Amino acid sequence: MRTSPLDRVMDAVATVREDLAAAHRRDPAATDDLAILLTAPGLHAIWAHRIAHRLWTRGARLPALVLAQGVRSVTGVEIHPGATIGRRFFIDHGMGVVVGETAEVGDDVMLYHGVTLGGRSMERVKRHPTVEDGVTIGAGARVLGPVVLGEGSQIGANAVVVKDVPARATAVGIPATVRTGAAHAEEQVDPAIWI
Repeated sequence: MRTSPLDRVMDAVATVREDLAAAHRRDPAATDDLAILLTAPGLHAIWAHRIAHRLWTRGARLPALVLAQGVRSVTGVEIHPGATIGRRFFIDHGMGVVVGETAEVGDDVMLYHGVTLGGRSMERVKRHPTVEDGVTIGAGARVLGPVVLGEGSQIGANAVVVKDVPARATAVGIPATVRTGAAHAEEQVDPAIWI
């Protein structure tokens, strides 16, 4: 069923509103919609990616790549037009974020600056991560290869992830390991400390 131009505009407006609400939820500095709309490079990058992805999937690959590269030079965020990204995706600060061609990102995912969702293969296969719903990836983290980050998992700042991370787990370190509960209650810390 084809949608009318008005329906497409209304869908786009609803998506922008969702993105603004996500920014308010995830960024304590985000207090004013107009300021967010005009100054959030992570949001500008995802909005442009949605256009580039639509071009890419319709076969207009060169224009999609040119748009993606232009956005990279303006925002510091490089998202390949082939990457699939869900709703309410939020990049805080944005600078230095790279999302590869075969990456799949679910809904309600948050990335901090300097995150790479990269590949480890030169083959034309699924070579980038799958990030399930509700994942948070800390500043400077590298997630490499066709690994799966389970729903609600957290990746610590500067971690290098090369293996799957289970749902609702926290992975930290180089190479990243899943951090489990401490043996003594007084040693337990909020997992957000690693993000």
